[in-house]
Amino acid sequence: MTEQPRDFLADTPENWSVTATSTPYTGKKTGVRADDVVMPDGGTARRDYQVHPGSVAVLALDEQDRVVVIEQYRHPVRHKLWEIPAGLLDVPGENPLHAAQRELYEEAHVKAEDWRVLADVYTSPGGSDEAVRVFLARELSEAEGERFAVFAEEADMRHARVPVADLVRGVLAGRLHNTCLAVGVLALQAARAGDGLAALRPANAPWPARPFPA
Repeated sequence: MTEQPRDFLADTPENWSVTATSTPYTGKKTGVRADDVVMPDGGTARRDYQVHPGSVAVLALDEQDRVVVIEQYRHPVRHKLWEIPAGLLDVPGENPLHAAQRELYEEAHVKAEDWRVLADVYTSPGGSDEAVRVFLARELSEAEGERFAVFAEEADMRHARVPVADLVRGVLAGRLHNTCLAVGVLALQAARAGDGLAALRPANAPWPARPFPA
């Protein structure tokens, strides 16, 4: 087996030719696109996928090694899921750090002084172009002012602070299923076991999937 260079394992941008495209549905925040894509054998294949603005999520870690989590009803899967604070990139080109700080305030009424990037992921690349940046937020404190007014599903949220170890066990036991929570807590454990949290990327690290002004 040929030994690969150490940095070969990286996703690479590529754009196969599209012979036809349409948007059969456009919703409030997302839509559906249908592309006829030229395959390597010369034929074409229809690919239908969700067009998504992108999201941010925040693993907020307190001084007792607990993570801020919320429980929210998710209708497509007919479950209440324990999650970390997260939300859409509502404004095109929005700085993801600013969006993450907003979501942490709105969903948990918490602010943080230290921010790092834990992971950048595509949530379901076979059927959606959604990209999510998961942040690590530390040095937490209560946000100032009144709590953000909640509505719809958010009016039924439960809040908790749960030890990292309990969340890891919950993910591995199949009790916790939210993508951002699972990615966040497992990435945190991997970072601690590897080069340490100080080696994580800075909060304003480039994000090619959702570019933003410096």
